[in-house]
Amino acid sequence: MPTKDVRIFVDDAIGEVSGILERPRGATALYVLAHGAGAGMRHAFLEALVPRLAERRVATLRYQFPYMEKGSRRPDSRRVLLATVRAAVARGVTTARNLPVFAGGKSMGGRMTSLAASDEALDGVRGIVFLGFPLHAAGKSGIERADHLRAVGVPMCFLQGTRDSLADLGSMRVVCEELAPRAHLHVVEGGDHSFHVLKRSGRTDDEVQDEIADEVAAFVAKVG
Repeated sequence: MPTKDVRIFVDDAIGEVSGILERPRGATALYVLAHGAGAGMRHAFLEALVPRLAERRVATLRYQFPYMEKGSRRPDSRRVLLATVRAAVARGVTTARNLPVFAGGKSMGGRMTSLAASDEALDGVRGIVFLGFPLHAAGKSGIERADHLRAVGVPMCFLQGTRDSLADLGSMRVVCEELAPRAHLHVVEGGDHSFHVLKRSGRTDDEVQDEIADEVAAFVAKVG
């Protein structure tokens, strides 16, 4: 699978961030994929998911947020995060060469993508895919973090585990029902916020990764 390291210019104040483009032969869509708050674009979850998406002919453009690029564990300000999302998406649209483009990512990365889209439409993006939307803090409740989704004008796909401590499943169902028909919720049985499953579930993490890749591929095929 052709893999290319890329540099993405955000703006004069922020500078550049790094990215990885993986475009399989016969690609039918491109997914611009942001990482979560605590791990960068080479996190094991993304490293396992990307080749599975490639097998299903979904190309990916992963990218770093500036704080992770600098080796920090403290996320950037919202302004910097949203500017980076926009720059990465713009690079993805340019790189896609007429492929339909989707955006989103893991946890914080997906939420920042939707916040950017709620402020102003992300040109060229057909839909947003959330890999574990962080609806609330661990041990808390509420759906306020989803309020901005009403202003997102493209279809959205939410993949959520039943053991996700950052998203009560009942609350996620309410959110998606309110956003219908633009929102699709796929429930990953036994998955936590990282989509890890317990041994007693009778499932493996590899099986879950395949399930996630199948769902992403089906969503982009339907929308794209």
